[in-house]
Amino acid sequence: MIKKGDILEKVLVLDFAAESKCVARVDGQVIFVEQAAPGDLVDLRITRRKKSFLEAKPVYFHKFSEKRQTPFCEHYGFCGGCKWQHVQYVHQLEFKQQQVLDQLQRIGNFNDVNFETILAAPHQVAYRNKLEFTFTDQRWLTQEEILTGEVLERKGLGFHKPGQFDKVLDIEKCYLQPDLSNRIRLKVKEICIREMIPFYNLRTHEGFLRNLIVRNSNSGEWMVILQVKNENKGWTEKILDGLKDSFPEITSLYYITNPKNNESYSDLEAVHYSGSKFINEKMEDMAFRISPKSFFQTNSQQAFELYKLVREYGAFHKNDIVYDLYTGTGTIANFIARQVQKVIGIEYVEEAVVDARINSEVNGITNTEFIDGDISKIFNEHLMDEYGNPDVIISDPPRAGMHKEVITAILMTSARKIIYISCNPATQARDMDMLCKSYRLVKTQAVDMFPHTQHIENIAILEKIK
Repeated sequence: MIKKGDILEKVLVLDFAAESKCVARVDGQVIFVEQAAPGDLVDLRITRRKKSFLEAKPVYFHKFSEKRQTPFCEHYGFCGGCKWQHVQYVHQLEFKQQQVLDQLQRIGNFNDVNFETILAAPHQVAYRNKLEFTFTDQRWLTQEEILTGEVLERKGLGFHKPGQFDKVLDIEKCYLQPDLSNRIRLKVKEICIREMIPFYNLRTHEGFLRNLIVRNSNSGEWMVILQVKNENKGWTEKILDGLKDSFPEITSLYYITNPKNNESYSDLEAVHYSGSKFINEKMEDMAFRISPKSFFQTNSQQAFELYKLVREYGAFHKNDIVYDLYTGTGTIANFIARQVQKVIGIEYVEEAVVDARINSEVNGITNTEFIDGDISKIFNEHLMDEYGNPDVIISDPPRAGMHKEVITAILMTSARKIIYISCNPATQARDMDMLCKSYRLVKTQAVDMFPHTQHIENIAILEKIK
């Protein structure tokens, strides 16, 4: 029996698998392998044993896969992000496309469908417009630091280690945002260490510095939000004034005081410190305001491409009534509003609805209505009696997919078309299987929003069965 800690020699890695892993087989046993690529011939150390599978890490490579490339980041293998950077981008795309197809076929039994070729991201680095970094007074130590005892500084500012809430990897350079983000983060760390401002301890919940959020937009604007444990005007001013003096590129500064034992801040006030109260994303002739707690797709350029596909596939008519479920800050609703009679956006986060209304006002759009509330409870015949029956329904739910009550309500409408956008093709396939009591799936289009990760967005077009 293969046990945890065993070394398996010269194992051929066969294919990609879920969660950025690959799969191999030894004596009929399935092994999920981290940091591997199909075609690698490796020695594996078993790190975990479960009833139906094993998990392993490579300890020696006898042969490298032709699908490999050299990882570009010094934090590769330790940081939880960009786990596929050792795989050539063209092969990342191949697997993501196959992942969508497999889940739609296996879960939804969708076999005879027009699967469009996945839309690649034009930029595989510096594509994100938002990053969140965590402060720690006990950063994660490398094996070399542990063995040598040479630890110069335990304070850190970076990303959580995967699966370890109290372990934070100090980040020197991250490739996910433009380099100004790195310079801002390093300056904050420098100021805080110099001024002896206490970093947070994630176990004892003591300390002052908690979290740093850096947002940027395609209009060249930058927003920084500092999250602290309690009110200390002197410390907060030292950090934010230091940033203001060092980086004229920062157009908006905020801070949040969070006394809770978790880092969530959606229910807390973001205090405006200086500069503008928002930053702007631009798409065609439209501008979308982003406030500190606003949701916006983290890959602005690919979001624009996705929205254009929604507009194209929607083939909207001027007299269409469109319902945009899970509308967020109303980006899609406002983007298509000029092509239709009106758009009704529904969203459970009240602050997002406020932003959606502002985005309509800023862009001179007068044919949108935004409603906040639990979609499973308010999307019903009473709402449609008030606002009209939908001709087209757009749905972009969270990873868990749509509530059954929402699906039931959709089936009761006479909408001729559903545009279902999902970041989880598995729950999308499950939901569409239920929708296909009255609709048929005619087209899907995967869009890569997150290079070097396993994540994928998928657009599905369903038409009413006549």
